[in-house]
Amino acid sequence: MPKHNIHAVTAAAALVCLAGFGPALGGPAPHSAASPSAQSAGRSGAAAPSRFVPGPCPKTPEPIEALADARCGFLEVPENRSRPGGKTIKLAVAVIPAVKPAKPAQDPLVFMAGGPGGDTFDDIPFLIESGLNKDRELILMAQRGNLYDQPNLACPEIDRFNAQSVGLGYDAKQAQQLMLKAVKECRDRLTAAGVDLSAYNTTENAADFADLRTALNIPRWNVYGYSYGSNLALTYLRLHPEGIRAVALDSVTPPQSAVLPWGWPSAAEGIDDIFAACAAEPACKSRYPDLPRTLTEQVRKLEAHPLTLNVPPPGGGKPVKVVLDGGALLNLIVAFTPRPKDLPAALDELSRGNPQRFAQARAAGSVQNTGAFAHGLTNSVACAEWTPGYSEPDVLKAGREAFPGWPDTVLAQVPQLPFQFPVCRIWNVPDRAAVQRVVTVSPVPALLISGTFDVKTGASWAKGVARNLSRSTSVEVPGIGHWVVPQSPCAQRVLASFLARPTAPDTACVDGLRPGPFTIVPK
Repeated sequence: MPKHNIHAVTAAAALVCLAGFGPALGGPAPHSAASPSAQSAGRSGAAAPSRFVPGPCPKTPEPIEALADARCGFLEVPENRSRPGGKTIKLAVAVIPAVKPAKPAQDPLVFMAGGPGGDTFDDIPFLIESGLNKDRELILMAQRGNLYDQPNLACPEIDRFNAQSVGLGYDAKQAQQLMLKAVKECRDRLTAAGVDLSAYNTTENAADFADLRTALNIPRWNVYGYSYGSNLALTYLRLHPEGIRAVALDSVTPPQSAVLPWGWPSAAEGIDDIFAACAAEPACKSRYPDLPRTLTEQVRKLEAHPLTLNVPPPGGGKPVKVVLDGGALLNLIVAFTPRPKDLPAALDELSRGNPQRFAQARAAGSVQNTGAFAHGLTNSVACAEWTPGYSEPDVLKAGREAFPGWPDTVLAQVPQLPFQFPVCRIWNVPDRAAVQRVVTVSPVPALLISGTFDVKTGASWAKGVARNLSRSTSVEVPGIGHWVVPQSPCAQRVLASFLARPTAPDTACVDGLRPGPFTIVPK
């Protein structure tokens, strides 16, 4: 599902085009090479060959230290592999050396980011701090259409709407009209520029990574993907298993289950786990005795009588108008604002007439890094793969099952993806459900890492995926939300152990883990 930084409401990066890349300061770059699979495809007339072209690293808005020694460039691939003689696109690539260059592992780790649509390079600091390049190269490639690619499927029109929307009801008619206008403007602009929106899908993304491995002349590598990146990694494993030594999946999004109504049971599972953890902590249970009831009451109350407030964004600045209704409340929780440990306190304060925590989190959305997020990729994937075969009544039914007694106006919009059905009617890309919603069955060693507080991709969904991966290890890390590894030293140790010994990772640190303490505020 759409990516957000770990504790932020919006993605953080500025629009920088590939032509503005800065110099790489490291050693020699790999030679330009064409992918053998792409060469074969080119000979058969299916598509032009893919090739890696060395070049400078991106100039990111905030300098990323790891890029100083990286080898960068971009992978040139067919935009649409099913159209012979079609145009090519360029995907930004960085190869970050191992911290221990004397004896690095021979099989590097390739990262598949969440989203779809988030800036992959923005994730580098989290990956480095998690030790992912400690003893092997770390390879990153921006998924097609992302920031630093050519073309970049950013939609500044949607960013500007998102900034404006904090002052509107979450499911208000005006919000829908303005959003659909922004979506249409973005689509018209991209298609006028010659972008084939139907080609920005998970199948093509997976083929890009297969071509990257062969273009870089890497015999075997390991794969690590989180959120949508886990969906992509499973698709890649199913379609291009050659050369994959091991696969790590974080915050698992099963391709066969990633459909629009799925957002509701995932949200309910994560929220239930947070509330259950509070109930298991004596101080939290005593101070906040009935959180499910409190949440339901506040959603119903705010949906019936929304609050309109003037609130400064968290980073400071002039106060902005925000509307806090039931849909906005639920979506702030799904976006981890406030953080799970603060959620009981925030709900209690709200019930006592103090909406400050939620109102300020809503105000944060008024500050957007315009052009950094590839909404075009998000819509192409969501409309081709997640939406087909379902309808507004299906979403509402899933919402009612997940949150009985909540207003239908809240439950009619899937968390994080409001108005998606009319959006998809405008975006108008072919249905890819049949080719994408397929179970991945594989003997390749796999590690599945879930956080019990994950409100975006519920932890239980990993179990169904693991059943079809015959050499898999699954761990649930208590008290952690979406994208587990950067937030959990234990998960980092488990991942490192898995990469060292894929069939026998050391998961002992998970035993006995408990969620951290919740925030307790005086009455």
